[in-house]
Amino acid sequence: MPRLPSRRVASFSLLLGTMLLGAAPAHAQTGGILPLVSVGQKWPQAQETYVIQVSAQDAGKPLNLEVYSPTLNLADYADGRRGEGYFGDELYKTNEPFESTFTLSGPGGLVAERRYGANRAHTWESLFAGGLSAGTYTLKVSSRGDGKNSFALRVSAPFNLETSDFSVNARDTEQAPLLAARLNVPASWVSKTFSVLNYDLDGPREAETWLVRPGGARVNLTPSDNGRTATDRVTVTADMVGEWQLFIRVLPTTRQYSNAVRYSFRLGDQPTPARVGGFTPPENLKIANQLLVDVVDPQGRPVPGASYALIGETVVRPVLPSGYVPVSSSIIQGTGNIVSPTEVRYQPGFNKIRFVVRPPEGQLTVDAVAVFGDQRLPLTGVSFEVAGRTLTTPATLPLAPGDYPVKPSALPGSTFVQPLPGRVPDAGTGRVTLEYRVQTELTLATSPDVLSACDVTQLTATAKTAFPFRLPGRLKLNLPTGWTSDYPLEIPGEFMQGQPLRLKVPVRVCRSDTAEAVLDPAGLRTTGQARVRSPGGANVTRSVQGGARANLAKSVEASPQGYIVTLVLTVDGTLENVRLIDPLPGASARRGALSVQGPSLANLNARADGDAIVLSRVIPGTYSLTYPLTTDVPADQVVTAPDLDW
Repeated sequence: MPRLPSRRVASFSLLLGTMLLGAAPAHAQTGGILPLVSVGQKWPQAQETYVIQVSAQDAGKPLNLEVYSPTLNLADYADGRRGEGYFGDELYKTNEPFESTFTLSGPGGLVAERRYGANRAHTWESLFAGGLSAGTYTLKVSSRGDGKNSFALRVSAPFNLETSDFSVNARDTEQAPLLAARLNVPASWVSKTFSVLNYDLDGPREAETWLVRPGGARVNLTPSDNGRTATDRVTVTADMVGEWQLFIRVLPTTRQYSNAVRYSFRLGDQPTPARVGGFTPPENLKIANQLLVDVVDPQGRPVPGASYALIGETVVRPVLPSGYVPVSSSIIQGTGNIVSPTEVRYQPGFNKIRFVVRPPEGQLTVDAVAVFGDQRLPLTGVSFEVAGRTLTTPATLPLAPGDYPVKPSALPGSTFVQPLPGRVPDAGTGRVTLEYRVQTELTLATSPDVLSACDVTQLTATAKTAFPFRLPGRLKLNLPTGWTSDYPLEIPGEFMQGQPLRLKVPVRVCRSDTAEAVLDPAGLRTTGQARVRSPGGANVTRSVQGGARANLAKSVEASPQGYIVTLVLTVDGTLENVRLIDPLPGASARRGALSVQGPSLANLNARADGDAIVLSRVIPGTYSLTYPLTTDVPADQVVTAPDLDW
C-alpha cells in the first residue's frame, strides 16, 4: 500500500522486554505499538478475523476486549503531512465516508457490534468487558471506504487473540524491531513444514521481516514486492519446538509513512493460528467508553453462565441460561432509558447496568451411588445425559416442569438398572439417583499348599474389582483347627480398579484342612486348602536270649479324616502273645478298626488292650497292621514311640 511522510512520535511500549536476535552481541529492544489494520478497498482480505477461545474453566471471567484507535483519525494524515501521535490512518478519498465495524460473535450468535466512523483523535474504547460462556468466539473487523484504519486490540489474561491470516501497519516513525505475532510450534510438528507468507511489503528497501526461533536464532524472511506474496518454508526439527516470534522493521530507505502488510501461517497447506494483539495506551489517556453489565439473581448473586449482548451502539440485552426468567433492569451508573427487564438503552460513556433474573420454576437433581453389600456409597463425577445435555454427578439443573429421562453412563465392574424418568415439579426439585451395583472378586491363595507338619505357609486373600471408584471393605480369614497365626486375621481398607485389597498372613499348618476368606460388606466367601505331608514314623527292635528277634516300624500319614497309622512287625522265630505297644497321642485320640496282613499260616487275629495291640501267635515273617487315627493334637505330636513285648 502507498505510504506517506510524517513526524516522529513517542513510541508506546508493547512490554516485550529485550531479545537476542541471531548472533548479534547486543540486544535489540522492541518497542512501539505495531497496529493491526483494516483496509477498506483493494485488499485480499475483505475483513480481519481474530479468534478467542474460552475454556470451561475460564468461562465467566472478564474478557476486557479493548481497542485503541478504532476510528479513522482524519488528523492522522492530512494535507500531505502526518499529525501528532501518527498511527497510520489514511483516507485516500476525502470526499467519501469511511466506516469500520467490529463484530464479536460466538456459539449463541451476536455478542457485540460497534461501528466507528471518522474523527480527529486516537481514543481507547471498550468493545466488550464482560464474561463469556465456554466456546469459540470470533471478532471480525471490516472497513467500508477508500482508506485504511490502523488499530490495536487486547484482551485480559488468560485469553488470547489468535489468527492465521492478519494485516499489520508498519510505520516509518518506528524504525525498531516490532513484534507482529507469536507462534507456538509443538513437538507434533517435528519433520513437518510450516510456512510464513507476507504480502505487499513493497520490496527490500521498505522493511525487513524475520522470525526468531526458540533460543534466539534469527530466520530472515523474504520481503514481498508490491502487490505480491513471498513464501518462506521451515522444516521443523526437535530444537525448534517452542515459541517463535515474527518481527518487522521499517528501514531508513523507506519512501512511505505507513505500509500495510498481510501475514499468513500454514502447516502444510492448512492455516495455523498465531497470537496477535496487545497494547499499552499512551500515558494520561483514559478509556473513552466502557459498559459494565451485571446479571444477578434476586439475592444479588451473579448468575452462572449469564452474559450480555450489545445491539448496535446503545442497546444492551442479557443473555441468560436456559430457563431463567427476567425480573428487572436498572442503570447503576451512566445515563439512558430502561425499556424492559431485558433491554436498556444507554448513552455512550461510562455505564454500569444491572439485570435481575430469577431461576426457573423447577430443578432436577441427579446423583449416583454404588450399592456395595448393605452400603450405598455416593459417587461424584459420573457422566449422564438429560434434556440433551451431558453432565456429571451430583448435578442440579434448572428445567421447566415435566418428566425427563436420565441416561446413565456405564461404569466398569458394575451393573445398573435404567432409572425412572425424573419428575420436575412446579417450584420444586425432582431427584433421580443412579444406582450402580458393584461386582467384586475374592480369591484365597496358600503358598506353599503342600508342606510338612506344622510348617508355615502364607495365606493371601485378595479382593478385586474393575469399579473405578474407591470401595471400603474388610477382609477376614477363618482358620480351621490345627492352623494358627500370630498375625491379625482381618484388615480394613479401600480397593478399586487397579488397586486390590490384600490380606497376607503367615499361618502354621499342623493338619490338612481348608481356610476361609470373607469380604465384607459384600458377603463374599471363598476357601483355600493346604495339605500336610506324612508326619513321619518310628521303629524299635527287640531280641531275647535263645535267638528270637523282632523289629517293629511305625509310620503315620495324613488323611482327609485324620491319620492312617501303619505298624510293620518282622520276626525271625515263632512267638506267643506278642504285644505291640502303640501309645495313643493324647486323651482325645481314637483308634479305628484294625486291619492285619501276614503269613497265611499265622494267627492274624489281633485285639486291642489299652495302648497295646496283642497278636496271640506269630511265626517267622512280616506282619502289617493298619488303623485310622483321629486326634486333636498338632501333627508334630501325632507320632508316638512304639515298643515290643512277649
